[in-house]
Amino acid sequence: MNQTKILVVDDDPNICELLRLHFENEGYQIRTASDGAEGVATFKSYDPDLVLLDIMMPKEDGWQVCREIREVSGKPIIMITAKNETFDKVLGLELGADDFIVKPFDMKELSARVKAVLRRYNAHSKTEDDEVVHFDQIEISLQKYELKLKGKPVDIPPKELELLYFLARNCNRVFTRDQLLDKVWGYDYLGDSRTIDVHVKRLREKLDGVSDKWTLKTVWGVGYKFELLSDTGN
Repeated sequence: MNQTKILVVDDDPNICELLRLHFENEGYQIRTASDGAEGVATFKSYDPDLVLLDIMMPKEDGWQVCREIREVSGKPIIMITAKNETFDKVLGLELGADDFIVKPFDMKELSARVKAVLRRYNAHSKTEDDEVVHFDQIEISLQKYELKLKGKPVDIPPKELELLYFLARNCNRVFTRDQLLDKVWGYDYLGDSRTIDVHVKRLREKLDGVSDKWTLKTVWGVGYKFELLSDTGN
């Protein structure tokens, strides 16, 4: 039997019940929450493998719930939105969401998205063990979701850390924005690739002045790379 746990956070009891019955029938363990505050509390007590998260909810909306989950966990989040708008997707990606589904949704499509996101997450967890990428004054652990600068831990959202880890692990190689969305977010994103620019900007603010032996570089007209400026090792 599938022991994978899913948390559904939605203020519509009909949708909660529909999703509960559907995914229990597929062998998943399901918990539901009817508002954002209950969703955060249930996430911490239930420790699900994936969250299906509605955006428009009372007490705390889906954006705030996503922020709070990302402060403590990198578990996959699929956001449920009533509008197929680029703004919602860009904001969700910036906050750390892994995928989106638009209401009204097809249950087969939602099941496929859940399986795909879990497959990517689990494969990522297995292949990226406790190896730490490190250069002068920087250490990045994907398993621990930890960034250390000059030996001290630094708070960083999961998607920023994943982006930095990927670039540093492939140092001196240039990636386009679309390649980074595919490699880090793990699916073909159809919206605005400016989310990469936002993440890079925030990373640069954190990395400013840390070392003169590497840099997060813009390659104009192409994309970004983590460039080594002198003889360093990892």
